[in-house]
Amino acid sequence: MILKVERTDARTWPDEQMKELFSEGFPEFITADRLVKQYIGRVGEWFADLNLMLVDDRDVPVASGWGVPIHWDGLPASLPTGYTQALVRAVEGREAGIAPNTLVICGAIVTPSLKGQGLAGKTLEALRRAAKDAKLPQVIAPVRPTTKAQYPLTPIEAFMRWSREEDGLALDPWIRTHQRLGATILAAAPASQTMKGTVAEWERWTGKAFPDSGDYVIPDGLSLLTIDREADQGVYQEPNVWMRHC
Repeated sequence: MILKVERTDARTWPDEQMKELFSEGFPEFITADRLVKQYIGRVGEWFADLNLMLVDDRDVPVASGWGVPIHWDGLPASLPTGYTQALVRAVEGREAGIAPNTLVICGAIVTPSLKGQGLAGKTLEALRRAAKDAKLPQVIAPVRPTTKAQYPLTPIEAFMRWSREEDGLALDPWIRTHQRLGATILAAAPASQTMKGTVAEWERWTGKAFPDSGDYVIPDGLSLLTIDREADQGVYQEPNVWMRHC
């Protein structure tokens, strides 16, 4: 497959064709992060040069990746709390005139029918080249370990250390993809995103009933959903793993 990298147009970001192509990549509740909604418009307008699309020789999109620039001193203790705070830091840093020195890779998604062909790794490599072009010497990523959904009761701090006996790489395949490109684990991000919704919304998003208040395992959830029937609210905190590429 012959690939080329294109930059998307800020006026159409996020591109509707890309949204349709890659909508299978995440559970529906992933869009319930209200703070992301407050910042995503400015992210798309200001950082479109870090929003990349891989297309084949027929100009058909096959993968997409994007990131945001932040200032980070290189210490794990001063990392953003996760994906959401990275967006906030990028936007507010630009508004405050703070010069960025780090690319945060926010997503790398492959069209479902083409998974397993190495396109995710190529997307990460394209983003690292974009960071170099933008003179951002550091590259980090809040990685969403999808295999964690099989172990929602396990703390992310323990899960991210699980490895395979045969090669010592991570049990989770998405963490492994980053490791094979030379990335290392920096820290856990136990509350990378916070999703909130009414009980009815969560029942629609998950296809499950929540008759009582309490904690629930949900499809594709990396941790537990907490339901409060009296407040008519469900809260889910998505854990990620911070990894450093350079």
